[in-house]
Amino acid sequence: MTPVAGRRVLLGVSGGIACYKACAVARRLTEDGALVDVVMTAAAGEFIRPLTFEALTGRPVVTSLWEPGRALDHVKLGRTTDLIVAAPATAQLIARMAQGMADDFLTALLLARRAPLLLVPAMNDQMYAHPATQANLKMLSKQDALTILGPTTGPLAHGEGEGPGRMVEPDEICAWAERLLRSAEPFAGRHVVVTAGPTREPMDPVRVITNRSSGRMGFALARAAWLRGADVTLIAGPGGLSAPPGVTVRRVETTEDLKKAVSKALPEADALIMAAAPSDYHPGTPSKNKTKRESGALTLKLEPTPDVLTSTTKARRNGAVIVGFALETKDLVASARHKLKSKGLDLVIANPANEKGAGPESPTNKVTLVTAKDTKALPLMPKDAVAEAILDKVGALLAHRG
Repeated sequence: MTPVAGRRVLLGVSGGIACYKACAVARRLTEDGALVDVVMTAAAGEFIRPLTFEALTGRPVVTSLWEPGRALDHVKLGRTTDLIVAAPATAQLIARMAQGMADDFLTALLLARRAPLLLVPAMNDQMYAHPATQANLKMLSKQDALTILGPTTGPLAHGEGEGPGRMVEPDEICAWAERLLRSAEPFAGRHVVVTAGPTREPMDPVRVITNRSSGRMGFALARAAWLRGADVTLIAGPGGLSAPPGVTVRRVETTEDLKKAVSKALPEADALIMAAAPSDYHPGTPSKNKTKRESGALTLKLEPTPDVLTSTTKARRNGAVIVGFALETKDLVASARHKLKSKGLDLVIANPANEKGAGPESPTNKVTLVTAKDTKALPLMPKDAVAEAILDKVGALLAHRG
């Protein structure tokens, strides 16, 4: 069951070319189990027929303030829904909202709302940049329980080129909807730092020493922490994974880079989750030139890289929750307990490297949560589910520390 299952979401659609993206939002939220009520302005009906949304949600669509039997529905829906998403929110809708107008069902509902509102602007870049639009958005930003998402920069309507005004993509809208629907405790107002992926140590200008880490576990943890209401910084090594929505990403290359980034982020962090797999060794003196095969056998002298967790101990904030990972081929729990004590950790995620489905390149994982007081083995699960289980434990530790 998803966190939005059974929750009531009202999707307000105003008239712009980005209406087609609203269809994807409605479908995605419905597939996740939300009860989605769609309210369309008259202009939105010029782009997409109400029947489309009814087919996607399985629920009737509201198009007029004057439909028989709906005399007070603009008040009722504004008070009983769990979240309102206005997407796309055109310059016209934003202006009417800022002036407190209530001349159709959607604006009347927005004026009477008690639910939180996710406002997703979409319009021509010049319309967005106009002082009137900016003033209206500034006025709306002062309202309680209102989040403005976007717009982003990208291709606009045909012939208009690119510019700020494009509606953010449906996946990001749905992620924000989930964040706003979930309880933020105990992560609200917390800063969580997550590390992810491998590091690369140069042998020469072309070759590197690295490992098999994909970064999936760390990215899943960063996304899940953000969905729970935290402000998240993700320090990520090389890889091709896309940044989770809402997460601040800092890219690093070497283990030394990782150490510096963690040291910089730790003083403001309420929790550090060290899911990265930094290289343990690096060539002592990398070659300044590419090493040629014709040179024959190659001997490398490898030296230890910095131990990031140990070397950044003094940068930790008092009361911060510190989580490490132990990827092992044997003595899994014993090694995790040694790491817990020797590196001053609150929680160690013990991870077998040689079990099917639990390796660093797998989309699934099998872990054991180890603290000073208890040990909990989890079954093989998708890494998104593993991330949720880990954050349940981190959340409990944060709540205990206040």
